[in-house]
Amino acid sequence: MTTLQGKTLFITGASRGIGKAIALRAARDGANVIIAAKTTEPDPRLPGTIYSAAEEIRAAGGKALPLQVDIREDEQVIAAIEKGVAEFGGIDILVNNASAISLTNVQSTSMKRFDLMMDINVRGTFTCAKHCLPHLLQASNPHILTLSPPIDLNPKWFARHAAYTTSKYAMSMIVQGLAAQLAEDGVGVNALWPRTIIATAALNVALPGGAQFGRTPEIMADAAHLILTRKSSATNGNFFIDEDVLRDSGITDFSRYQVTPGVEPMIDLFVEAGHD
Repeated sequence: MTTLQGKTLFITGASRGIGKAIALRAARDGANVIIAAKTTEPDPRLPGTIYSAAEEIRAAGGKALPLQVDIREDEQVIAAIEKGVAEFGGIDILVNNASAISLTNVQSTSMKRFDLMMDINVRGTFTCAKHCLPHLLQASNPHILTLSPPIDLNPKWFARHAAYTTSKYAMSMIVQGLAAQLAEDGVGVNALWPRTIIATAALNVALPGGAQFGRTPEIMADAAHLILTRKSSATNGNFFIDEDVLRDSGITDFSRYQVTPGVEPMIDLFVEAGHD
């Protein structure tokens, strides 16, 4: 399969950034996108709403259903899934993209921020998978793709931001659990992580000025598309890095994804600098 035409994707946090880029790439194939995100009013720091994303998805050739969803709330997730299934007839793909970040050490991390990361990153990933699963099991080529890193217990990944690292690795542990549970059911459960930082509005908040040293979200979208068009029963339990996915498909020039031409992109968290 080389296209997502006619497929229905439930994407969390798809109003902006990587989630929206994945949605737009699928839309170019003629996919249906359920936009499950919180933002309905523009924020100067984080531009983009579920409605503006829906307009872009439709303009790109897809169908969109914008739904205000706080993935920390089971009832909202269940309601969104039911509305999406009623609109498009089912769900083929779940993309767990929504995530909260705070690159702070233990004493600098407020408990409110700690709870936010655990609730969105961990609980949100779990509940979306739990409630999408009955529909995915009825799909012809079902995938769950979670934006989380390969697990590396090197202390350096915990020293400066233990709470954030714990939340992201917990997402990856859910990937491992689901992949093992669903191995015989034909559902492809995988994780995807960028080799370099990705220039999003959220990055600019967490790391002011960092976007100039990053790549555009389109590199993650192109990698996600390649994964999601693979045979799901043969694509399970992988922790993919965006560059590796593209290289495997014959793409070796990543310059078009650079935000600042000629500037070497900064390696992302949880990825060793020597990774090829």
